Amino acid sequence: MAKYDYIILGAGASGLLLAYRMSKDPFFDDKSILIIDKTKEKGNDRTWCFWETGVGEWDSILSKTWNKIYFGSHTFSKHISILPYQYKMIRSEAFYKLLWDEISSKSNFTFIEATVNHFSEFEEKVAVVTENKTYFGAKLFNSIPYPEAYKSQNKYPLIHQHFVGWFVETKVDAFDDSTATFMDFTVPQDGNTRFMYVLPIDKKTALFEYTLFSKELLAYSDYENAIKAYLNQKNIEDYAIVEKENGNIPMTSFNFNALNSKPILHIGTAGGWTKASTGYTFKNTTKKTEQLVNFIRENDDLSKFNKATKFRFYDLIFLDVLANHNKEGAALFASMFKKAKITTIFKFLDEESSIVEDLKIILSVPPKRFIQAFFKRLF
Repeated sequence: MAKYDYIILGAGASGLLLAYRMSKDPFFDDKSILIIDKTKEKGNDRTWCFWETGVGEWDSILSKTWNKIYFGSHTFSKHISILPYQYKMIRSEAFYKLLWDEISSKSNFTFIEATVNHFSEFEEKVAVVTENKTYFGAKLFNSIPYPEAYKSQNKYPLIHQHFVGWFVETKVDAFDDSTATFMDFTVPQDGNTRFMYVLPIDKKTALFEYTLFSKELLAYSDYENAIKAYLNQKNIEDYAIVEKENGNIPMTSFNFNALNSKPILHIGTAGGWTKASTGYTFKNTTKKTEQLVNFIRENDDLSKFNKATKFRFYDLIFLDVLANHNKEGAALFASMFKKAKITTIFKFLDEESSIVEDLKIILSVPPKRFIQAFFKRLF
């Protein structure tokens, strides 16, 4: 039998980042660690952005940074300096390479290219069954999503952050690459929360993503037609599409902790590490994996890793409002960006804000829907 101290399922951002942090910590030098994924070379399958102050851990592989963002809506629009923050962009190919270079240098790590059929717990250990073989481990970290866990319940709302993106190139200078369009709600809402997200990499290259926060997905052509219309609205006609990407990120306050046990911890999106109210995952994953490595050194029971905080309740109320009044999302975000400082918003979304800062955010949004949602949850 193949036995390991730790098994990591999935070599995406969360699984690979956890392995990377383990590889750099001497505590794990004498531990056997297995990574299983159906494919190792993922290329540029993701684009991650996050805000950060000062020099960061990933600055060596950044594709682009911005000191300003644009927020747009029919009721409030503004170019906003985000200093001392920067908005930073990473393409996944460079990120994966950096992590794999470190992991591959350690002889106690093994990678198996295989499809995981299922895993189970027995006598506080785990068994992972793949298409060809069964592997056994003392601890398991699973980053493979199991959407039925939150789709099969109705206690917590589920909406999706779904998008299609085009990287476009123009023959002439067409973009202001000093400013990232964070949210532009001037696109038709059609009963949902819809916005355009634009990342200008240079004056001739930009990523345009048509994004929705809603319960239902669209036909693929609907996303692309919206991008075409937006480009036409901006008088950008002579362009080439050099790359496409798409995604669907679950936004839910489902209690993912209930899925964990002493030897099994779900991580990444599969573990609820996605910020429920925004869909942002990358920054949270960098923090969570660092905390997890520290936790493993001192604790044996993985079910005790995640702790409930006030921010989970905030997210729950926000998602209740967004799920039940989806067409009001543009007005909600416009009110927040108009009344609250961007630095306060970023701290709040990073779950690093004080009670006073929380109150500033709470008072910046239209109160009626949130009061209704609060009392509904309370009683």
